[in-house]
Amino acid sequence: EKHGGGPPVPEKAVRFSFTVMSVSVQAEGEDEAVTVFRETKPNSELSCKPLCLMFVDESDHETLTGVLGPVVAERNAMKNSRLILSLGGLLRSFRFHFRGTGYDEKMVREMEGLEASGSTYVCTLCDSTRAEASRNMVLHSITRSHDENMERYEIWRTNPYSESAEELRDRVKGVSAKPFMETRATLDALHCDIGNATEFYKIFQDEIGEVYRRPNPSREERRGWRAALDKQLRRKMKLRPVMRMNGNYARRLMTSEAVEMVCELVPSEQRQEALRELMGLYLQMKPVWRSTCPAKECPDQLCRYSFNSQRFAELLSSTFKYRYDGKITNYLHKTLAHVPEIVERDGSIGAWASEGNE
Repeated sequence: EKHGGGPPVPEKAVRFSFTVMSVSVQAEGEDEAVTVFRETKPNSELSCKPLCLMFVDESDHETLTGVLGPVVAERNAMKNSRLILSLGGLLRSFRFHFRGTGYDEKMVREMEGLEASGSTYVCTLCDSTRAEASRNMVLHSITRSHDENMERYEIWRTNPYSESAEELRDRVKGVSAKPFMETRATLDALHCDIGNATEFYKIFQDEIGEVYRRPNPSREERRGWRAALDKQLRRKMKLRPVMRMNGNYARRLMTSEAVEMVCELVPSEQRQEALRELMGLYLQMKPVWRSTCPAKECPDQLCRYSFNSQRFAELLSSTFKYRYDGKITNYLHKTLAHVPEIVERDGSIGAWASEGNE
């Protein structure tokens, strides 16, 4: 229940839209379907058709689910039925396959009934805890699914084994609300960029202040490092500081040019080298979740991804141990652990990115 004089119409809008990604035809007696249409620019706002535009705050779960409820119901009906149309005098039958993609982590957690992003259950794709994910950064498989979340919610609701709150939470791995809409078990390329850039921005500040030498710096010191970093990026790269990380800032920050500018402020040459290597590995990995078809566009980086992510993880747990001892950010975990599996299954991550909708 909300109190106070907030605006009667929220000052936020949510746009729920869809893109026709591909159309395929299965001829009678044929095993293989033939693709007759594939969207070449799936992230473009031109191919992203709005289905529902609403004045609602995405955090207002009741209103959001109230508005989208009929859309979900209709979608479920479409999944389980066939559309029969007369084309050129012949009856044709159509089936629809939906993939819920382009959601950021917060939205996925809300839609799938998981705890919020700060939860100890760090991932929307696997059951790993934050501590486990920081100890073993690379070797995880995708295990979560919408159906499993539904089952876990029922267990959470009924507590059939009469367990304590802690035991129950461990059993359902952080599912604590009723899943509302099925989302594809993937990660959103845009929010992956933003999440990782936010983390690198913090690493840069820590390195300027040599936090690896002296943990627990004061707030004033941290403010000073941030100001120094902002000033340097502004002077050397014309990169204006932003209140909240966005896609454009993230793209410009995650470059070898930016790292060189940061290295000018980092006293130790050893640490400079580590930063350069970290960014180098990241830039090798990034095209794999960014391109529309990595197997065609960057086959070498795709082949080297697991090797690069392993080396990246080694750097984090040794040179940057002061930041990743028992903790890791949600998107770094996904970037290191889940990207190859998603690309192998779906053929792409970048093709489903949310720029068009955003």
